[in-house]
Amino acid sequence: MFSKILVANRGEIACRVIRTARRMGVATVAVYSDADSDALHVSMADEAVHIGPSPPRESYLRGDRIIDACRMTGAEAIHPGYGFLSENSEFAELCKENGIVFVGPPAAAIEAMGSKSAAKSIMEKAGVPLVPGYHEAEQSPKRLARAADEIGYPVLLKAVAGGGGKGMRMVRNATDFEDALAAAQREASSSFGNDDMLVEKYLEQPRHVEFQVFCDRHGEGVYLFERDCSVQRRHQKIIEEAPAPDMTPELRQQMGQAAVTAARAIDYEGAGTVEFLLDRDGSFYFMEMNTRLQVEHPVTEMITGQDLVEWQLRVAAGDALPLKQAALQIRGHAFEARVYAEDPDNDFLPATGVLSYLEPPRESEHVRVDTGVLQGDEVSVYYDPMIAKLVVWDENRERALSRLARALSQYRVSGLSTNISFLYNLATSRPFREADLDTHFIERHHEALFHASEDDRIQDLPLASLYLLLRMEQATRARAGDRDPWSPWNASTAWRLNEAAIHSGAIVLNGTEYEVPVVEIGSGENRRFRITAVGKSVMASGHLDGNELYADIDGHRQRVTVVPNEGRFTLFSQSGSMQFSLAQPDYGEDDSGSVAGVFTAPMNGVVVKLLVEPGSRVGKDQPLLIMEAMKMEHTIRAPREGEVTEIYFAAGDQVIGGEELLNFIPAEDD
Repeated sequence: MFSKILVANRGEIACRVIRTARRMGVATVAVYSDADSDALHVSMADEAVHIGPSPPRESYLRGDRIIDACRMTGAEAIHPGYGFLSENSEFAELCKENGIVFVGPPAAAIEAMGSKSAAKSIMEKAGVPLVPGYHEAEQSPKRLARAADEIGYPVLLKAVAGGGGKGMRMVRNATDFEDALAAAQREASSSFGNDDMLVEKYLEQPRHVEFQVFCDRHGEGVYLFERDCSVQRRHQKIIEEAPAPDMTPELRQQMGQAAVTAARAIDYEGAGTVEFLLDRDGSFYFMEMNTRLQVEHPVTEMITGQDLVEWQLRVAAGDALPLKQAALQIRGHAFEARVYAEDPDNDFLPATGVLSYLEPPRESEHVRVDTGVLQGDEVSVYYDPMIAKLVVWDENRERALSRLARALSQYRVSGLSTNISFLYNLATSRPFREADLDTHFIERHHEALFHASEDDRIQDLPLASLYLLLRMEQATRARAGDRDPWSPWNASTAWRLNEAAIHSGAIVLNGTEYEVPVVEIGSGENRRFRITAVGKSVMASGHLDGNELYADIDGHRQRVTVVPNEGRFTLFSQSGSMQFSLAQPDYGEDDSGSVAGVFTAPMNGVVVKLLVEPGSRVGKDQPLLIMEAMKMEHTIRAPREGEVTEIYFAAGDQVIGGEELLNFIPAEDD
């Protein structure tokens, strides 16, 4: 076994590798950029080496600097984590040339799977089932369009060198093909330096099921069962689970053996993941093989009781696999929810900022939190906006899902937007509980996941209103302290002489403002509130105990959790979660006549491409420019017909979130 390894990554995966290495008695070296000088993974390692400025291309993607850091510290091996250089065959070869062990597969295996088209050819020869598609070298737009016509729409464009949903577009008809191809090629070129595409038949309701495989240099290979990763946004996974629901032992064996066959076809060593599309009729098709440890590997660890990073280090050191296939067993069920700094209500745009308050749920044998950040850390524009991976385990799927919902309701984050509320709604939704899964889950169940129905508003607004009223009273009592409790200046009731005691105001619920008038009835222990929301009146009473709201709404008693976040609140109940705040008064200060917020940068990032010029007349929804940040593209579109008179940035310029991008004059109405 190695005495010292270097971890060529950052964030939660670097921390994850360091924990296992420490348990095994292996010393660790971290590397860090300017932005990560105070990061958690740096303080956890035994040593740390600075490798450059904040942008990844100037630090974490600089293989030469990482090799230099390895030599400087005497590390014998490099663990690449995932992302960055983990699937870079040139870096794996560079390690070998310098006498350093790369904790991963041989360069030839990485190269074989690095090209999706080449991988398809290898799998076809090995007898692994493939989705019908075009994987050839001819890349002219006409040839790709003809391939799409031959396959039949809808089709999926995928970057040959891609991953993580980058360079991927679904196309429903020939009319949209040219624009979709250009966008996919642009994104692929930016992300991977290669704009080659493959075209595949698009399956309408498949599941995304992947198998964890492990091979050693002694010719042994096993699969550590499967993970269902069907629930995705922007082609990136949100919640993963193991084992996959409704997986029969026979199908598991077929898919597992196909995964091992795929790995052996390229003389694989170490940890890898073979990804399949599983159709409703039980047919499955090879998608790709990730030649590294996956983000979602903890769910496999939870159901097998194995430490996959330890397996990686042992195999890289030349040991045989710790267990044979027959000794591997599934125990219980596990979920992983990826907690991101992002805004689900705004197309999941990534968020940046300081984690001013951070309190994850308490870890136990049932709950695990893999993270690389602490309270006070900044989520920057340079890297993936993941805050943590929340992993739960229990004896069966139903109990594990209850654990997940509970842990999400206990996750406290302030300072920036997160997807915690969305994850809670997803985990508690009926379709997810019933395992009605496919890769279009979010689109199919959008209303339920975002609590957009009128029934939800009727149920949620009284709870939000009651909480705000009780919180206001609590704050008033706190300000009064030991002063006269009977003074009218220390009262927060709506009492009026000869008038009904009415609280008037508006609540912003999930981004929409609602008038919610409240009438106080009675006093003391008999006091209640008549709350009217969306045309329906209810009688409500209750009290607060810390973050817990004990509410009685028309005789329905419930305890819910409310988490404050700088003027906004997230309420977690048995039926889901919601975000709300007290609406701020409109003082009419903005009389510019512009369409507010449309032409400001939604995030820190880079202008990728300008699609119009100053003086251009544009139509409604016409793309104007494209920005990229945190591995995601965002298109700025015209809200209506008009003219772009000025553009304030050029392609390649860095932009700060909130900066004005262009000047737009709406066309006058006829």
